[in-house]
Amino acid sequence: MNAPHRPLPQPETKEDSKTRRARPGAPPVRIELPRQDPPPPVKPARERKETAAMADITSFLFARHLRVAPTSHVLFYKDGALKRSGKGLAFWFMPLGASISVVPLDDREQAFLFKGRSADFQEVTVNGVVVYRVKSAEELAGRVDFAVDSATGAYTKEPLERLAAVVTQLAQQLAATWLGRRALKDILLEGPDALRAVVHDGLVEDGGLLAMGLEIVATRVASVAPTSEMEKALQMPTRESIQQQADQATFARRALAVEKERAIQENELHNQIELAKREETLIAQRGQNDKKRAIDASESKRIEAEGAAGNVKINAEAQAESIRVLEEVKVTAEKERMDIYRTLPPAALMGLAARELAGKLQSIEHLNLSPDLLGSLLERVLGAQARKLEADAE
Repeated sequence: MNAPHRPLPQPETKEDSKTRRARPGAPPVRIELPRQDPPPPVKPARERKETAAMADITSFLFARHLRVAPTSHVLFYKDGALKRSGKGLAFWFMPLGASISVVPLDDREQAFLFKGRSADFQEVTVNGVVVYRVKSAEELAGRVDFAVDSATGAYTKEPLERLAAVVTQLAQQLAATWLGRRALKDILLEGPDALRAVVHDGLVEDGGLLAMGLEIVATRVASVAPTSEMEKALQMPTRESIQQQADQATFARRALAVEKERAIQENELHNQIELAKREETLIAQRGQNDKKRAIDASESKRIEAEGAAGNVKINAEAQAESIRVLEEVKVTAEKERMDIYRTLPPAALMGLAARELAGKLQSIEHLNLSPDLLGSLLERVLGAQARKLEADAE
């Protein structure tokens, strides 16, 4: 059979807890949380490196096996006597009465950063690195304790830190001595190379390091710098000089621009003067041209007028001459006719007058002829005809 379903208990709230504690006669309830141990402290990187195992040791019952890297020198002592010595060894040993030293033979870099003082009492910061290695492991092991634990293979002390301190202090001493003999400007002018050479030569020739069996491989000095305030003060003259040069260049550029602008203005002024002279010449030439054109036009009109007047005169003279000739002809004809009329008898004259009158009259409505007029006219006509016949007969 299935068990009856029971609802899960609800979590207790603060109000319920207060009510339960305030309830008379209720037994007190104590809630304990699981205890948590604090995390182990984290060691610095250098400390972790120093305490790292320098040898790989394996235990098998009472015997143990040791193995080191090829860059490590092992010195195995048994009851105070050196039994094994060499690089990269691997062997079995009994831990009772055994002592093992492991000396690293690889190149190690030791950085140093310190503040020194120059001859003119100015603070200088030096930053560099010294590279060293162990040349004689047995001599170094006789001066510094490189013993390792026979169970874990870790150093029992801190020999590498001691070596680093020795090298660093010696490098700082050499650098501080060199800085204290020179002024700040000389130090900055000679630069890190001079200090590097001094520190390297001093470390190489140091008798203490040689006696310990250490060899200096290389020395590097990254920077030799004064304080920020002094650096700004030293940079100020150069900055001001550069600024003065920049200002001089700016002034020279402005002066050159002004000179070029003046040359341009003078050129423009010369061009304007030349244009004005040419315009004056052009205006004078135009006036002369207009004057000549007016003179030519006046002369042409005068010649034309003279020609027209001459033509009129010639025409008038010709017309007058023609009129004179015509009138002379008319006068001559009239004179000759008058002479003819003068010789004619009156009857002929009457007849001619009548003919002339008849030619000018367009119509004759009435004509009266009296016998007296007709008789005398016939008499005259017949007399004149008779005289003509007589004249012809003679």
